[in-house]
Amino acid sequence: MRYPRSSGILMHPTSLPGRFGVGDIGPEAHKFVGFLAEAGQRWWQMLPLGPTGAGNSPYQSHSSFAGNPLLISPEGLVARGWLAESDLPEPVEPSEEVDYLEVITVKNALLAKAFGRFSAADPEFHRFVVAEKHWLQDYALFMAIKEVRQGSAWFTWEPELVSRRPEAMEAFAREAAEAVRFHEFVQFVFYQQWNALRETCRKHDVKLVGDIPIFVAHDSADVWARPDLFFLGVDGLPTYVAGVPPDYFSETGQLWGNPLYDWEAHAAEDYAWWTRRIGALLKQVDLIRIDHFRGFEAYWEVRGGAETAENGRWVPGPGPALFHALRKEFPELPFIAEDLGVITPPVEALRDEFDLPGMRVLQFGFAIDPEAEKHLPYRHVPNCVVYTGTHDNDTSYGWISNQHVDTTQSLAEIEEERLFALRFVGGDGKEFGWDLIRLALSSVADVAVAPMQDVLGLDSKARMNIPGRGEGNWKWRMLPDRPTASEIDRLADLTALYGRWNGRLPESHDLHRKAIVKLPPDLRPESASGGDHDADLGPT
Repeated sequence: MRYPRSSGILMHPTSLPGRFGVGDIGPEAHKFVGFLAEAGQRWWQMLPLGPTGAGNSPYQSHSSFAGNPLLISPEGLVARGWLAESDLPEPVEPSEEVDYLEVITVKNALLAKAFGRFSAADPEFHRFVVAEKHWLQDYALFMAIKEVRQGSAWFTWEPELVSRRPEAMEAFAREAAEAVRFHEFVQFVFYQQWNALRETCRKHDVKLVGDIPIFVAHDSADVWARPDLFFLGVDGLPTYVAGVPPDYFSETGQLWGNPLYDWEAHAAEDYAWWTRRIGALLKQVDLIRIDHFRGFEAYWEVRGGAETAENGRWVPGPGPALFHALRKEFPELPFIAEDLGVITPPVEALRDEFDLPGMRVLQFGFAIDPEAEKHLPYRHVPNCVVYTGTHDNDTSYGWISNQHVDTTQSLAEIEEERLFALRFVGGDGKEFGWDLIRLALSSVADVAVAPMQDVLGLDSKARMNIPGRGEGNWKWRMLPDRPTASEIDRLADLTALYGRWNGRLPESHDLHRKAIVKLPPDLRPESASGGDHDADLGPT
């Protein structure tokens, strides 16, 4: 599916500023939508929105359908009358990092207090529970059991709960009815607040881009509820797990550890589980980035218990059959194919068969690699999304300036790439984030996206994720005084200049031909009639 020439920002809600130590979908999220509209952006791209476990990775969630409780706004709970203003803690000092241990404690306490003042007789709540029963019932029970078992993984529970014997499930549901209802309430609140944010996006004509990991976490309600759809042993442990072979990020590959799908079992149901999963996310967003798209053509299989991903093998995925099934329900297939990594002609053929836009990442274009050139603007195609970098990359300024690089490359290779990058953009590296933003916006790609860190010109300390590192990721937050007015103006100017103003030309039809600054005196033409050299060439 093709999209109008436009641009957007990659910014996970946890990275927003706010008074509770972690960004959420409350006032600051609505304010961020206003910034996007003011700067002419059409897209707000996010990472997966599900509840996270150990490591706080959005790509290792307890559910493919549930929302992350940390994203719930306490101000929204006050607005509904479930909390008083006096219940809210004092604002924390602005910080560029999330302290997850602290914010989990604070937000869970606020949600528990709100639940105590909530009436389960609320007809809206009842309608929500009925409408979302296909996933909510299992998820709420899963979380309630997990709490009673001190957070232990489902495959370590009592055998009757691991195997989901009906009598054991019913008995626990009765005993823990209040805990189950609490988790239903939390999801009810999340989706109410999310729907309010989507309405703000509609008013500003801003579209949301979600992210769906191809694989799900082993310790998730998804796997516990439908173990027949995964390759698991009788003990509940995966016989094979997901990963990727050695690459740019890691010389031993990345061992993700997710259980692999039994694609024959999915095909026997005409991919109904996947159809429900995609449908649930499309209730939240307008467009979906499919993480690790190449895994649908073939995926890297590693034997369960392996310590690295080196000794795996490629195994055929579901291929076109999955997308034919999805197209029955979603004719336009509103997807972005994350076609990075080891991409072969069959992967490209699968992407192109369904007219899915792929991805280009400018940082990758400077690599010493024969495949790198496709990421440079002169090799872009219209039906793609170009990024300055992704959540897995360093920030652009960090990439060009970081003295402590953790990659598989030699220092000589890194220096060669950086010199090439500076030659390519014609700069000195001091504003390398903006150099790449300009390149992305000027590309022929239909859509251009920049991480918010590049708009802010931040260094490696603002990096969101280092692939293969288990701790210390997903912490970056924007400070409350950013973006500045000048940063907003600069992004708006470049967006208009390159014809991406929210998918159309701005209201002032010639804004894309004007600059927001005056022409330097030494470049101003002499007028035969003695014209005004101080005329402001910018918009009024």
